[in-house]
Amino acid sequence: MDYTLQCGVVWKAWPELAHGALVTIELTVLCMLLGLAFGTLLAVAKLSQRRALGLLSQCWVEIARNTPALLQVYLAYFGLGAFGIHLDPWWAVLLAVTFNSAGYLTEILRGGLLAVSPQQRAAALSLGMRSWQAYGYVILPQVLRIVFLPVMNQLVWTLLATSLGMIIGLNDLAGETAIQQSLTFRPFEFYTVAALLYYLIAKSMIVTAQASGRRLFRY
Repeated sequence: MDYTLQCGVVWKAWPELAHGALVTIELTVLCMLLGLAFGTLLAVAKLSQRRALGLLSQCWVEIARNTPALLQVYLAYFGLGAFGIHLDPWWAVLLAVTFNSAGYLTEILRGGLLAVSPQQRAAALSLGMRSWQAYGYVILPQVLRIVFLPVMNQLVWTLLATSLGMIIGLNDLAGETAIQQSLTFRPFEFYTVAALLYYLIAKSMIVTAQASGRRLFRY
């Protein structure tokens, strides 16, 4: 083996890699927040007595969980384009990864909702709360405590799933890495650094979330 590492080329491309990392973090946070919002609504719908809402939720979950995330990105970018809806790669990834994450989060949150005693909602309603108030002030805080660890796993998956954007030209961390290694022909250096950055971002998000969780769920 006569391969010689050239870390200098990675340092020269650091501004582009840093920008790509920021795009990755931005997409991850937005996809996770939107996924939690949709997942909560879908979980409640799935447990409701209204059959149409339950069917809609079930269809979303089945499609999101049983089709490849890569295919979902292609459909958001190329598939919608066939109908005249041309999304920027950033928006296509946001749509696809949010759709995917919401499907998994729906089942996570549904399990959390089932773990909370039905008497909790009945007690809240008996105190004069509306249904949405009972969920917002009584049920969901307990659900979030129960599902905290599974949601953290989904956060990491969401971070890694955003890298699929490189196949449609998104200039995130994975996309910038692919561009720079193609310009310099130094794939080992760039992909090693990219893997390290993904690891550091994931660990930072988990540590931050755990610290927040200890503060929020200290009672």
